[in-house]
Amino acid sequence: MRGSRIGLALGAAAIVAALASQARSARAAGAPVPVDAAIVLAADVSRSIDDGEFVLERRGYAEAIQSQQLLDAISTGPNGAIALAYVEWAGDNEDKVVVDWAVIRNGADARAFAAALIAAPRSYVGRTAIGAAIDFSFAMFAESAFSTDRRVIDVSGDGTSNQGRSVTEARDAAVGAGAVINGLAIFNRKAASMGGYLAMHTNPPGGLAHYYRENVIGGEGAFVVPIDDFRSFGEAMMRKLLNEIADARSRPG
Repeated sequence: MRGSRIGLALGAAAIVAALASQARSARAAGAPVPVDAAIVLAADVSRSIDDGEFVLERRGYAEAIQSQQLLDAISTGPNGAIALAYVEWAGDNEDKVVVDWAVIRNGADARAFAAALIAAPRSYVGRTAIGAAIDFSFAMFAESAFSTDRRVIDVSGDGTSNQGRSVTEARDAAVGAGAVINGLAIFNRKAASMGGYLAMHTNPPGGLAHYYRENVIGGEGAFVVPIDDFRSFGEAMMRKLLNEIADARSRPG
């Protein structure tokens, strides 16, 4: 069993290295790669998300990225490609690139990205600094080697910001610089049922989706997808990505 885990970790490391090499090669070549959208998937891994919920969240991302519906949508776009990067965030200064920028054109690309994602260890178990996550995610666009007028920060989370830079200030700065921020608001039933601060954190007045609409999302066509069960994360994320790709196509060339 230990040997198989080591083999999986080494395989994941090789995949991550290959994806990173792809991005570095594109930058070194000088000519940006045209894509229909560049999307940073910014996943909340704060302490209100327990290990079981984290596994469902990670699995949901992997399923969404590999879904045939998404691959079909990508293939029929003007450039037949999108760029993805996956980061995890929790408290202030707890932001990490788990899978660096990669071009997704087909099933093989999607499987490689998903395999690297699934095999990587959880990055943090901290507080919830959404503003810092937005700043970190926006900075990712400067590290990309892609040509697109659609830059999306895709924030998923189960609670309100409770640390670090103001969410609205970070949102306004990113949107003012041309990004779109969409949200996937997860109603964490388990955390909400515990009462006290944790309940208020995960279920603020008006609900978490309302909080995301008022504080987190912004830019042309920005939207929130609410879910109330981590088991439906993959389906919700797939629909969200489909909408983001559709928005990219609707923009004038």
